[in-house]
Formats: sequence, C-alpha cells, structure tokens
Amino acid sequence: MHATPRPPATQEQAMWAMDQLIATHLVGQQEMAQLVGLNVTDITCFGFVIAAGEDLLTAGELAERVHVTTGAMTGILNRLERAGYVTRRPDPADRRRVRVAARPEAVARVRELYEPYYARLAGLFADYSPDELAVLHDWFTRATSLAGSFMEERRGAG
Repeated sequence: MHATPRPPATQEQAMWAMDQLIATHLVGQQEMAQLVGLNVTDITCFGFVIAAGEDLLTAGELAERVHVTTGAMTGILNRLERAGYVTRRPDPADRRRVRVAARPEAVARVRELYEPYYARLAGLFADYSPDELAVLHDWFTRATSLAGSFMEERRGAG
C-alpha cells in the first residue's frame, strides 16, 4: 500500500483533533456503558479483563491499569460480579489473591455492541500504510504512557 497524501497540519491542529477525538470517545463510552448497565470505569475495567483473555489478571493488576486504588477495585469487581460480567477465582500460586475472569455471555454482549465500531475503525486503519500505522501505534503507546504518568504525578501532588 502506498501512503495517501495527507494535508499538512500544525501541532495546534493535531492537538485540537485529538481533543475532539477524546471528547467524542468519552461521550460514546458513557453511552455504551449505559447500554449494558455499567458505568464508564466498570466497562473500562471489563475491557481490560476481556483483553487479558485466559491470562487472568489479579485485582491489583486491574487496579493499576484502571488507575484506581485496590479498595476502589474491590467495589468495581463487586458491581461487575453482581451484574454477571466477571467471576473471581483464587490465584493457584497465592490463595490470598484473586484473578478475574470474564463471563462468556457478558463478553458476547459487549462485543456485539462494540464490533460494528471496531469494524469501522479497521476500515479507517486500512487507509494507512504500514509505516503510517507504525507511527500511529508509536504515538498512541507513548501518549498513553504520558497520560498515565501525568495522572500519577497529579495524584501525588494533590
């Protein structure tokens, strides 16, 4: 695939486009969460559980990924378990820890909701060359790390 010519953009234009993307996704994520009877934090946590697949995460690992305390994670897991999204399993290596597994019927319900959107995103990504995708992947990865670090710094300052 050949790179499609892209219009030039300034850093300010890119920041504005990013702000618009984030705002649209925040509103969309809220609406998606409401459709399945969850809040944004809970559906985000469930997304991490789904992404882990058979490599079940501990409650502590989930707390780190969602940037909440372990106490808050207990509340999140209680809600997800009551709503039928996850089960908690004892960690075979350490019975004091639990690992979180997604319930298959809940995964199917959430995937049904998100798959049409991800199919559209796949179509959008298909418009980019492998080199452009590498840049996008690098940017997303680095921006995520930067955002996480910034949030941790802000929590430490407050």
